[in-house]
Amino acid sequence: MLKVEAFATSDHTASITTDYINVEGGDVVYDVQQAVAEIGLKQLNTGAIGKLPGYSNPLMSHKFGADPYALVYNGRVYVYMTNDAYEYDSNGNIKDNTYGQIKTINVISSADMVNWTDHGAIPVAGANGAAKWAGLSWAPAAAHKVIDGKDKFFLYFANGAGGIGVLTADSPTGPWTDPIGGPLVSFATEGVGGVVWLFDPAVLVDDNGSAYLYFGGGIPNNPTAEQAAHPNTARVIRLADDMVHTVGAASAIDAPYMFEDSGIHKYNGKYYYSYCSNFAGTHPDGMPPAGEIAYMVSDSPMGPFTYVGSILKNPGAFFGVGGNNHHAIFEFNNEWYVVYHAQTLSKAALGEGKGYRSTHINKVQMYEDGSIKSIQADMEGVAPVAALNPYQRTEAETIAWQAGIATEPSTAPAGSSSNINLDVTNISNGDWVAVSNVDFGDKGAASFTANVAGNVGGKIEIRLDSPIGQVIGTLNVKSTGGDQSWKLLQTEVAAVGGVHNVFLMFQGGDGSKLLNLDYWQFTAAGSRK
Repeated sequence: MLKVEAFATSDHTASITTDYINVEGGDVVYDVQQAVAEIGLKQLNTGAIGKLPGYSNPLMSHKFGADPYALVYNGRVYVYMTNDAYEYDSNGNIKDNTYGQIKTINVISSADMVNWTDHGAIPVAGANGAAKWAGLSWAPAAAHKVIDGKDKFFLYFANGAGGIGVLTADSPTGPWTDPIGGPLVSFATEGVGGVVWLFDPAVLVDDNGSAYLYFGGGIPNNPTAEQAAHPNTARVIRLADDMVHTVGAASAIDAPYMFEDSGIHKYNGKYYYSYCSNFAGTHPDGMPPAGEIAYMVSDSPMGPFTYVGSILKNPGAFFGVGGNNHHAIFEFNNEWYVVYHAQTLSKAALGEGKGYRSTHINKVQMYEDGSIKSIQADMEGVAPVAALNPYQRTEAETIAWQAGIATEPSTAPAGSSSNINLDVTNISNGDWVAVSNVDFGDKGAASFTANVAGNVGGKIEIRLDSPIGQVIGTLNVKSTGGDQSWKLLQTEVAAVGGVHNVFLMFQGGDGSKLLNLDYWQFTAAGSRK
């Protein structure tokens, strides 16, 4: 049994050291599970930054991701995000995000809304991107459509505020290509006159296969009260059947106090256009306060839209760090959700946001008349909607919570369900990675297999439920001869059944990069190994 010291602090966390357990009040407890029950998984100080075990926000904590957009396909939710990454000054210090270096888009996916698989960064703009004509890749939107009997995927992105491009693929994770070699929407597009910022796309493929692109934003410099209240900078345009050309002129959407962040979804035959309100002037009662997500409703995807109200306050109201607001509303398994960004991870890591954003998720609920209830943003997020099957290959980059790790492209072959493979890297002594809601069934597991590589090696300790939970097995990893020299290793585990969180704890020489982890899998009791 692992013995640790855990004591509650004034900020409702708990610290952990070795030797024994000391819970708040001074009582010494030698039962780890009792300690976890008394302290609470969410209050343990496990080394995790920004996303504590037990919570589901932000979606990932090993990298940033902003301006989220969700695509549901084949039982999974794919979330595409602007790839915020640290910028540094000449002295190597992290500086405020300028957003001027972003040329890739991050994508993650989940079948259960809690364990998210990192599919890496899509090269979009610049010399190394699919759209070499573009200088930036902001605020993605994604769509799926069957064309000529084949699944096709479309990724729309903003080239800064100067135009919107489109990429295509045969898979939601790529590889992506540029079908037209230039912008899909530019300032030369009919109907965009008066738009200040030509960015922030959203896309809707309607039930009959027709498709529409929503975009735009901004207000004039030094706006009058009328210009602040009615910027008329939001647009919608019909997409051609091939999804990579437009049809006709763009139509204006008179969204009150429009700023940016177009969103679109359909519910009970009505079309819901949502957006982020601006920060200009005084917003009267009945209009969206500054920096909030508001929405309008129409009987037609092209409008006209009627303003309804505000549904999601600025992130500063929930997390103590503000900034812009960006969201997407989607349906998955007959439930509605919103993804949005906030500077919670960067605040936890840096003490302030500095403009680096992370994606969160919360439920969306409607009244009987179809209007949207006010959304409560928080760190707790949503509960899992499905269990993780431990007897199938699970990518190491499928993560609920982590401490200290990173991900990278891998040379190991990808699994059968993907054409892109990553591995977990940057693993040092004391780091860990975990998945949630793992269902071992009634018979339970007998062994654990992992595909590993590394020059140093170490140990992977398998724990249940928490970083100080029951150890059911330890995989010893010796040097494989290289960080991409892969070897499949196996160890027996104690019989375990039922549903648990699984924590893979890494041990080895201090200060060393121990190993890389590609994937893992349990073998069920009674199965052939």
